[in-house]
Amino acid sequence: MCILSVAGCGLPRSGPSRGELVAARSASASGAAVVAVDDRVVRAAAPTAEPGFPAAFLAAGAVTADVIAAGDVLGLRIWENVESGLLSGGGAGQTSLDEVQVDDDGFIFVPYAGRIAAAGSTPEALRLAIADRLAAQTPDPQVAVVRMPGDGATISVLGSVGGQGVYPVERPTRRITGLLARAGGVAIDPEVARVTLRRGAASGSVRLSEIYADPRLDVALRAGDVVLVEEDSRSFVALGATGGQRRVTFDSPTLSALDALAQVGGLSSQLADPRGIFILREEPDAVAREVTGRDDLTGPQRVIYTIDLTAPDGLFLARAFTIRDGDTVYVTEAPYVRWQKSLQVLTGSVGTANALSGLAGD
Repeated sequence: MCILSVAGCGLPRSGPSRGELVAARSASASGAAVVAVDDRVVRAAAPTAEPGFPAAFLAAGAVTADVIAAGDVLGLRIWENVESGLLSGGGAGQTSLDEVQVDDDGFIFVPYAGRIAAAGSTPEALRLAIADRLAAQTPDPQVAVVRMPGDGATISVLGSVGGQGVYPVERPTRRITGLLARAGGVAIDPEVARVTLRRGAASGSVRLSEIYADPRLDVALRAGDVVLVEEDSRSFVALGATGGQRRVTFDSPTLSALDALAQVGGLSSQLADPRGIFILREEPDAVAREVTGRDDLTGPQRVIYTIDLTAPDGLFLARAFTIRDGDTVYVTEAPYVRWQKSLQVLTGSVGTANALSGLAGD
């Protein structure tokens, strides 16, 4: 009777017991529905595919040439086949025109050649146009045109990369992987790196590991694109009789209930009840109706999924059930733990009484 009395008191514990959670069977009565995980529930509660990149990003082909755009900065080298040329004096034979910017109308100015349309041309086409203009005034001029970093056809790279900055759209940087390589690679674990591409009002996000696995996701880039690399911020909370109670970030693209338990050190062999694995989340009404078998639920619903690892297929179900961002994984204490705490309180109380009795006798 003493043990029962003490067990009914508010003894310290990590959370509700398995019996208290399982007793909440009705969503209308408790505000949360308790659903035992089986194969049907695993399928119904599986997360939908992430949006990824929009179809327009995937369908865009790579730029076939380095097309010059308004705002680009060009470097020009001009060689003349005479000792005293139009642009070079003193027998130098070579003239360097650095940082020639394409104006808003798409033109550049070259001495003795005048205004030349550059936007929409490739460096090779512009080279020929400049040489043709100069050929009328100096014999056999040789011209080289290179694109420099500037405000024209460029891409911005931000986040966890080796070198954040603005990079010109050129042959090595036409796709995401090439651009990241030019930026010094990613500075975080590729397994948890997420790449977001913003193009105008459209944007999409995929994991870097997915880009490595599927070449179609290594999409072609366009001038003005912004690429952001950041660590996957998805997380779950582990509570109860686990190896660690804390907020845990995902360490892989997908995470099962079994993976989540392993990530926090597994179950506490001293405290955990393997029949009491609970995953708490808020489900959309369509999923809630499917997993509970009720058709009267509307709006987001609180659902508590329960897994019994002692069942024949318990470990398989835990391996198949997918953890989502924001989930709470809670493991209840074994029933004997409560009795053990009660006995400790009683034995501690008896010990204290005996000590006081001894002092009084003295």
